[in-house]
Amino acid sequence: MTPEQVAVFGDHTSPTFMTGAFYAITSLYHDEPKMLEAFKTGEGISWGDHHTCLFCGTEKFFSPSYEDNLVSNWIPALDGVTEKLKNGAKVADIGCGHAASTIIMAKAFPASHFIGIDFHKESIEKAQIRAKKAGIKNIEFKVATAKEFTDKDFDFITFFDCLHDMGDPIAACAHTKAALKKDGSCMIVEPFANDSIKDNFNPVGRAFYAFSTQLCIPCSLNQEVGLSLGAQAGMKKLTEIIQAGGFSHCEKATETPFNLILEVKP
Repeated sequence: MTPEQVAVFGDHTSPTFMTGAFYAITSLYHDEPKMLEAFKTGEGISWGDHHTCLFCGTEKFFSPSYEDNLVSNWIPALDGVTEKLKNGAKVADIGCGHAASTIIMAKAFPASHFIGIDFHKESIEKAQIRAKKAGIKNIEFKVATAKEFTDKDFDFITFFDCLHDMGDPIAACAHTKAALKKDGSCMIVEPFANDSIKDNFNPVGRAFYAFSTQLCIPCSLNQEVGLSLGAQAGMKKLTEIIQAGGFSHCEKATETPFNLILEVKP
């Protein structure tokens, strides 16, 4: 294979490793009957009701970017967060899934305590296995929604590629703000998108629109409110949602071709 092909198909440490996307695409074919019904009824499909290829595919797709950027670029782009994590902070990772992001942070900052939270019980069970296998002690997991988790007084709360999937992202932001310390902060990572639809007609945007139509929008519609932000919401719309949830500070900290990284403060 050429070096470019290796980076995309043969090197799991490459930030452009794409095999996870094909697992996720496979799940869509398995779920075609459910998707047809969802389009007819408008009731959506819960994340947990998809084929299991989706869960491992999502982890495999996003993990290389998290491994390459999270500790080295994204967290350092936030005001004072690296220092807090090094000294020992209380952190929640909302919508943690199989805990790829949670484990990366827990490994990098052993003085801090991390709580991975997800409403999908089977993903939390997988996350617990992953953390145990990695020998990580400063991490725990809980099954809860983003607007119902009970822990409080967090120094730092993260959302990785999940806010747009939620039925009520405004309530999720409001609950997150209430769970933060006064000097706490939040990092919200979302799929990269421009504010204008026409500016998203590129290879990345087209792929995200396709996944959004079959995964993200149905997931939101299946929940309460069903606001359905979708995976191409863009910075302007995301800021409106976050501020509607009570946050006063929201700005783009950095970006990659696949993600927007937002710094949010009370």
